[in-house]
Amino acid sequence: MKNKPLSAALVLVSLVVLLAIPLLTGRFTVYLAMRVMLLGIFAVGYNLLLGQTGLLSFGHGAFYAAGAYGMGFFWLHVSPHPLLGIAAGILAAAFLALLIGFFCVRHTEIYFAMLTLAFGMMVFSLIWNARGITGGDDGLVGIMRDPISFFGLGKIPIGKDAQFYYLVLFFFLLSVWVVHRIRVSPFGLVLAGIRENARRTEFAGVSVRRYRLAVFVLSGAFAGLAGSLEAMLESNARPFMAHWTHSGDPILVSLLGGLHTLTGPLVGSLIFVAMREIVQRFTENWMLWFGIVLLIIILGFRGGVVGVVQDLFHRSGLAREG
Repeated sequence: MKNKPLSAALVLVSLVVLLAIPLLTGRFTVYLAMRVMLLGIFAVGYNLLLGQTGLLSFGHGAFYAAGAYGMGFFWLHVSPHPLLGIAAGILAAAFLALLIGFFCVRHTEIYFAMLTLAFGMMVFSLIWNARGITGGDDGLVGIMRDPISFFGLGKIPIGKDAQFYYLVLFFFLLSVWVVHRIRVSPFGLVLAGIRENARRTEFAGVSVRRYRLAVFVLSGAFAGLAGSLEAMLESNARPFMAHWTHSGDPILVSLLGGLHTLTGPLVGSLIFVAMREIVQRFTENWMLWFGIVLLIIILGFRGGVVGVVQDLFHRSGLAREG
């Protein structure tokens, strides 16, 4: 109870900072902030699967790409309406997650992880080779950010980065709120039970396979949302969105911030993007040094950065009581 006012204050300060970024900073900072939020959406959705349910997937880049290409195809061939395009991207990712998840959730642990990796690389190969449909290694290009219209009541421009930022912020805050509600709901408690002991949960009369499939689809839908927003941000959809290396980003982010908290993936996203930008500025071999720094943080902060901070607060509270 003592931490509730502090948590509320931190949330309020964070919201004020996020709202002020386009007003007080330059274009590059606005762009980086959007990259952090997109990775945050991807990571909090992924963490429903890994942190909440205990399932490790190496194929979530496929759903990210499905969202991007779904949005791109919708914009190019159906309608340029941004919100409808985003909805199409989410539905494409959720449908693909349903198909892949149907086969993957029958297995657990390393078998589940390897199956998701195999399906993810199949999707990458399909996108790469179907040049006549997907554009091959060039991807889908020319995706523009048309104004958002509301049934003739007016249009909201999102063409400039400072304008598009608030659309990304809206979906970021919505995603965090939805994931929070899922985590504290009876559905989320069942997922936590599956993570702790799937066999005992099944003995309680719960269909573990159905719950795993449901959270797999939910997680894929969040990946699709992030992918569709990136397609709008970068004005293209690229095949490497589906590559296994991209699927590793939310895993690293979750490990950096903390697996079993909502704020862990968010803090991890900020650290991941900021650290990559800093390391790139100092060395050409940035991937080597970036990997070393990541290893130090992950191995040095067991439970992630958020877990270590919470532990320090807990210890300081016990010391004061003592």
